[in-house]
Amino acid sequence: MSQRLRRSRRERPLRPDGTQTLTVLMRRMRRLGIGRYIGLLLLAALLALRVWDPDPVEVLRHKSFDVYQLMHPRSPHRGLVAIVDIDEQSLQALGQWPWPRTVMAEIVTKIVERGGTVIGFDVLFPEPDRSSPEIAAETFHGLDTATRERLRRLPSNDVVFADVIRASRVVLGQSGYRVSGAAAVARPAGQTGIATAGPDPRPFLVDFPHLLRNLPVLDDAAKGHGIFSIAPEGDGTVRRVPIVALANGTIIPSLSLEMLRVAAGEGAILIRTDASGVRSVGVHGLEVPTDGKGRIWVHFSPPDLSKYVPAIDLLRDRVPLDALAGKLVLVGTSAAGLLDLKVTPVHPALPGVELHAQLLESALTGATLSRPGYTAVVEILLATLLSLTLIALAPRVNAGTLFVLGGATAVLTLGISWYCFAVLDLLIDYTFPLGSSLLVYAVLVCTNYMTISADRYRIRSAFSQYLSPDLVEQLAQSPEKLTLGGEQRELTVLFSDVRGFTAISESYKDDPQGLTVLINRLFTPLTRDIMERRGTIDKYMGDAIMAFWNAPLDDPAHEANACEAALAMLESLEALNRQRQREAGDDRTIAPLKIGIGLNTGLCVVGNFGSDLHFNYSVVGDTVNLASRLEGLSKQYGLPVIIGEKTARAVGTRFAVLELDQLQVKGKRNLERIFTILGRADIAASRDFVDLDERNSAMLAAYRRQEWSVALEKIILCRDAGKKFGLDDYHELYIQRIRHLIDTTVSSS
Repeated sequence: MSQRLRRSRRERPLRPDGTQTLTVLMRRMRRLGIGRYIGLLLLAALLALRVWDPDPVEVLRHKSFDVYQLMHPRSPHRGLVAIVDIDEQSLQALGQWPWPRTVMAEIVTKIVERGGTVIGFDVLFPEPDRSSPEIAAETFHGLDTATRERLRRLPSNDVVFADVIRASRVVLGQSGYRVSGAAAVARPAGQTGIATAGPDPRPFLVDFPHLLRNLPVLDDAAKGHGIFSIAPEGDGTVRRVPIVALANGTIIPSLSLEMLRVAAGEGAILIRTDASGVRSVGVHGLEVPTDGKGRIWVHFSPPDLSKYVPAIDLLRDRVPLDALAGKLVLVGTSAAGLLDLKVTPVHPALPGVELHAQLLESALTGATLSRPGYTAVVEILLATLLSLTLIALAPRVNAGTLFVLGGATAVLTLGISWYCFAVLDLLIDYTFPLGSSLLVYAVLVCTNYMTISADRYRIRSAFSQYLSPDLVEQLAQSPEKLTLGGEQRELTVLFSDVRGFTAISESYKDDPQGLTVLINRLFTPLTRDIMERRGTIDKYMGDAIMAFWNAPLDDPAHEANACEAALAMLESLEALNRQRQREAGDDRTIAPLKIGIGLNTGLCVVGNFGSDLHFNYSVVGDTVNLASRLEGLSKQYGLPVIIGEKTARAVGTRFAVLELDQLQVKGKRNLERIFTILGRADIAASRDFVDLDERNSAMLAAYRRQEWSVALEKIILCRDAGKKFGLDDYHELYIQRIRHLIDTTVSSS
């Protein structure tokens, strides 16, 4: 027999446990240097990804630039640009948009009188003014012939507006999209002259599908025409604005650039290009760097309300005479109803007219951001250098040094990128160099991590079957906590029990397997409700569940989480009952499952209780005993949830908490008030609950003063208010109790 035993041991193959397997794998990785090879392969894949530059990579890069804009916005420069604002106040005073062209003519006149240098319209006039006299003569009913003739002889509002425009330096806006159902004007219009230095810029420019102009009579009178349409990025945020664009095959300057040209008195705009696209766009004495598509990276400043002049204030001479003097003046709208609000890195709803104003300020002060084509090469080289440095040094340094080196790499990358933005107005992406080097760093430390993981794996395997996941993870991180004993801390304890479980068990006496399935179907969602709200399952006791919050991990909101879990358990129970009824069919009625829940908050002793051979993580104390007692009282009061006084005080108005009664608790001099939960914050704020709470408080006050008749009157009122909250059994309990007290008082007297 001993020989067969020795032979079976020799023939049994070696089956190393998880720790041995990981250790062997770790040694092989060190010996083969596979971490270095994986790092090099990963770097090559990342460089290929950057060259491809898919949308997610670009979005991440742009989001990093948004962070810089929020951290270091451009300081506003006052005295350069002003905005005549068609705001809500002006719309309320003058009526809905569009206003008569005679009003717009008066606005232009007022701006010129106050010294505005160039006026740019961030609005469009593609259709005749419907309030013009000749249109009124044709459309107004009830006019006599003489009146109609006099109206026809009056000058058109559009002609009046055109005459004022002709006498001023006005730039009219154009749209790259069709708006308001207007048709694009196909006639060739006098557009700005464009000069190019380098290859033809057309293949590189942003191409708008249409070009919607103003009325010919207005276009012919204007000193310039510029497109105000903006193409946001893929995520809907405006970061770059086309300063020149293509529409219907024609190169069109932006509204802002055209205003600068008119202000400089130039006849043409110069576009500089090279093989990679547009480099810059300029007018006399001013050259603005752009990206390859002729777009400016706007360095945004926070919205500056001081540059806004309400149109109604201008028309009614409530604006100082020097408010517009020497400034470029934009006419546009900040009214939300006119749908000209843009998402920018510094503001979620910036009026489009201010975006053009900020572009003008940036161009005039030289504060535009730039991102030349070589920046992508710089980012790729920086990512390669940092990653190769980590790969070369990783085998020669320990884990702590490698961690410090990785941190230094991150700081260096961020520092270079920030310096370029804040000092040089140059956009250098830090996300790709930093992300690449960190991914390579993660591969390099993987070997060290796997060694540590071996010990943690052993602990998880040993304890995951009977301890809560949070506790298992805590033990895996700190194995020294595997000792008997405990600590005192404030917890919220929950007890839950199935009502009428004995009768349910009797109905399954011939099908014990069915009873097991039913209990598991019940406990699964209830357990999930508890654990998803940071609760720890203490134990299952037949048909009962015991759980607690704020251990082993801290939970500052443990009272609220416990109350939320209790309500979620009731909702899950209702869903289970509906599902069981559907499974049974319409011809059979299934008795619904019901549970009672008790919650209490207070000091407990929590820790590992048991023997050297077996122990459980659990809680003990008076708080636990009271929670169990509250669960038992839930049936007596006819309510699914009863909570203790400390729990009720902690959750405040976050739940609809209703006081029920007072209990004498063993070891306490004062009575313990008990409460129930009828819903969440929306219920707590409802008029029905507020009325119920007031009536209930009045009833309890009379009851505790032993004014039995008054209390009985109050409880009748409460019963009406409490029907929709399912409080019939609770109110009936008090009615019977009060009537008994009245009868006792009468008998004794």
